[in-house]
Amino acid sequence: VMCCCGPCAMYRRSALLLLLDKYETQLFRGRPSDFGEDRHLTILMLNAGFRTEYVPEAIAATVVPNSMGAYLRQQLRWARSTFRDTLLALRLLPGLDRYLTLDVIGQNLGPLLLALSVLTGLAQLALTATVPWSTILMIASMTMVRCGVAAF
Repeated sequence: VMCCCGPCAMYRRSALLLLLDKYETQLFRGRPSDFGEDRHLTILMLNAGFRTEYVPEAIAATVVPNSMGAYLRQQLRWARSTFRDTLLALRLLPGLDRYLTLDVIGQNLGPLLLALSVLTGLAQLALTATVPWSTILMIASMTMVRCGVAAF
């Protein structure tokens, strides 16, 4: 996996100690970064040659957003860390599973295509006063593809 979720992840102490300096001094645009630390640590582990593994039998508890505002803030933080850490992970992709490569591409291109579709639809609505059915269809199609990939 490309991101071992913080409350669910376990690491060998010896592996963590090798990467602790890089992990604790995480910077983004020259400033200390405190978001996306679980994804960053996973990518550091993969870059160091360690393996990550999903264990479906694992049970963990965590705090989840209980309002739409908190959920949207969480998703924005996650999106920022996804975009930032993708640059660190690009070298890893050829050596990883094809599904992970597809997932990384989808996580990065999907939001950009969604934003472009929404802007195109708004422009059509503003300039022609017509309902942007093609944009609505594109957004629905992108959603179905993303959900299908996740289900696969």
